[in-house]
Amino acid sequence: MMRWIAAAAVTLTCAASALANDRVSYFPVKQGSGPHDVAPGLDGVVWYSGQRSGVLGRLDPKTGKDETIPIGSGSSPHGVIVGPDGSPWLTDGGLNANARYDLKTKKFEYFMLPPQQGYANLNTGVFDKDGIYWFTGQSGVHGYVNPKTGKHESWKSPRRGSYGITVTPSNEVWYVALAGDHLGRIDKATGNVDIVEPHKKGAGPRRVWSDSKGLLWVSFWHSGEVGRYDPAAKTWKTWPLPGNPGSGCYSVHVDEQDKVWLTDFMTNSIVRFDPATEKFESFPSSQRGAQVRQMLSRPGEAWGAESGNSRLVVVKY
Repeated sequence: MMRWIAAAAVTLTCAASALANDRVSYFPVKQGSGPHDVAPGLDGVVWYSGQRSGVLGRLDPKTGKDETIPIGSGSSPHGVIVGPDGSPWLTDGGLNANARYDLKTKKFEYFMLPPQQGYANLNTGVFDKDGIYWFTGQSGVHGYVNPKTGKHESWKSPRRGSYGITVTPSNEVWYVALAGDHLGRIDKATGNVDIVEPHKKGAGPRRVWSDSKGLLWVSFWHSGEVGRYDPAAKTWKTWPLPGNPGSGCYSVHVDEQDKVWLTDFMTNSIVRFDPATEKFESFPSSQRGAQVRQMLSRPGEAWGAESGNSRLVVVKY
C-alpha cells in the first residue's frame, strides 16, 4: 500500500511538472552573446543585453527572429529597460556609460559617467513616474539621466555593491547593494541615501522590485530567500525558496497581479511566489546551467534570459 501511494505521488509530481513545462517556451539567441537582462518592448518584441558580445538584442517572439545591434567597442552591457517612448536603455559596464538606442535613427546615445568618478561597474536602470532614468553601479554608484534635457548626475553610494533598483507607486527610488548588504532609499533631490539593514547580516540583497502597494520584494543571494520589506511599518518578512540549500536566489520581479517571480541558480529554476497563499511554483529549465538573471513581464508573460544557454525564456500565466 505504501509503495502504491509513493508511486502515485511521483506520478502526480511528474504530471504537474509536465503541465508547468507546457507553459514555458525557449528562444535561442546569438550563441556566446551571454544574454543578461531582458525587457519586453511596447511593440511585442523583447530586448536583451548581450553582455559577453557587447550587443543589444532584439527578439521577435512571433517569428523567432533574433537581431543583434553592436553598442560600441569595449561594450559590456548588464541591464536593459524600456523607456516611456519605447526606446531601450542599457547600463554598460564596459563603456562606463548609460546608453539609449533611438528606434527612429537606429543609433545609440551615450551618457558617460564623469572620469573623476572612476569605473562604476554599471548594473541596473529603471524609470520613475516622471520619466527620469535611475541607475546603479556595483562599485558603489547611483545616479540619474533626464532624457528630456540630457542632464545626468551620479553620486557615491554609502556602501559598495549598488545593484538592483526599483520605483514604487509613490515614485520613490530604492536600490539594494549585494556587496554592501543593504536596502537604500535615494533622496532624488540630493542623492543622499537612507539605509535599511536586511533581516540578518550577510543575506546579500541582489535585486529589488515594488508591488502595487509599495511593498518592496528583495532577492537574497547569499541566504537563498525572498524577502518583503514594508517601508511604512519598517518590518521584514522572508521565505526560503523551495529545495534551495541556502544560496543562489538571483532576481526578483513583481507582475501586474502582484505575484513575485524569482530565479534560483541552485535548483536551475524560475520560481513564482504567491504572497496571498505563501506558496511557490517552480519552472525548472530544460537545460542545465540556465543562470536566469533579471526577469520582467508584460500581462500574462514573464520573461527571462538564460545567460548560461544563450536563450530567452517565457512563462505564460
